[in-house]
Amino acid sequence: MLSNISNVLRAGAQKNGAALVMSARSYSDFTTQASFEIKKCDIHKLDEAPATEVVMTRDEGLQYYRTMQTMRRMELKADQLYKQKIIRGFCHLYDGQEACAVGIEAAINLTDHLITAYRAHGYTLTRGGTVREIMAELTGRRGGIAKGKGGSMHMYSKNFYGGNGIVGAQVPLGAGVALACKYFGNNELCVSLYGDGAANQGQIFETYNMAALWKLPAIFICENNRYGMGTSVERAAASTDYYKRGDFIPGLRVDGMDILCVREATRFAAEHCRSGKGPILMELQTYRYHGHSMSDPGVSYRTREEIQEVRGKSDPISLLKDRMLSNNMASVEELKEIDVSVRKEIEDAAQFATTDPEPPLEDLCNHIFYNDPPLEVRGTNPWTKLKSVS
Repeated sequence: MLSNISNVLRAGAQKNGAALVMSARSYSDFTTQASFEIKKCDIHKLDEAPATEVVMTRDEGLQYYRTMQTMRRMELKADQLYKQKIIRGFCHLYDGQEACAVGIEAAINLTDHLITAYRAHGYTLTRGGTVREIMAELTGRRGGIAKGKGGSMHMYSKNFYGGNGIVGAQVPLGAGVALACKYFGNNELCVSLYGDGAANQGQIFETYNMAALWKLPAIFICENNRYGMGTSVERAAASTDYYKRGDFIPGLRVDGMDILCVREATRFAAEHCRSGKGPILMELQTYRYHGHSMSDPGVSYRTREEIQEVRGKSDPISLLKDRMLSNNMASVEELKEIDVSVRKEIEDAAQFATTDPEPPLEDLCNHIFYNDPPLEVRGTNPWTKLKSVS
């Protein structure tokens, strides 16, 4: 719901002592809400589809815009720090796919659960992490969201289970979380995300079967960004209709570059789960601007022209911005003020991430177990002893 992401969306401006800045025009000059026609979802084993005429309020639009811009700028800063060798190791960027994370979060509750693969920075933000915590985690600092021990692929927060590095392995874990939701009867659900590259994993199909048998409140979402590492979906899959892969599980294929399409489809899926109908599958057709990871330039298996065409025609931030401006829901000046505020938040976070101390050696083995008394852990040789504190 809107309240789920409002704290994240406003955090940057408010933490720096500034609220969203209005233009010279009065608030009353703007349209407070508008209706929009969105692309119809393709459906599988469903009698009805998500709505195609939807309403977005001005406040929602501004919040969506701020969060997507924060994600975009955060990833671009991560790219810069990686090239400066300040961020090391694996690093998978999310720019281009922002409408997926923000749209999903706008349609579920923070008390619901979410687990994803290793392209996880955006979801860490929408699940309640701060830009400072995310950037500090990327640089391996003590103030990181996983205390500098997780890095790019392993970030966590309340009801967010990562960031998982093994391809497809997060999906059965997500089904386990959904089983817990059903067991406790708390009307919660679990969203399990994976990419088109993981969609052919056998463990995913095993999970579909268990989830359907037990009617779990599980939303399985394939973020289809058209390339699994450097392999196009056409070369990797005999069927690219990922939303039909559940066979006996209902499915939706959604425009993943349009935040309103993602939001409405996720609302539909959440209602399906909460009504006791069992799992549902979603395919979000999206696109990543960077390569698979920072070690992949991303232009050996696709052309620069293809990337530019997607940016020019389907960019999720530009689409939202154009809608708001053309419906008098914001001014150019107001959106520019948001851009300035976001850039400052990112720069401040990057400064923190490069000056915060690294975790000391004595913290290395902490948090191995939850809520256990301290225990001794052998180091790299029998004579080195470390302590683990929960």
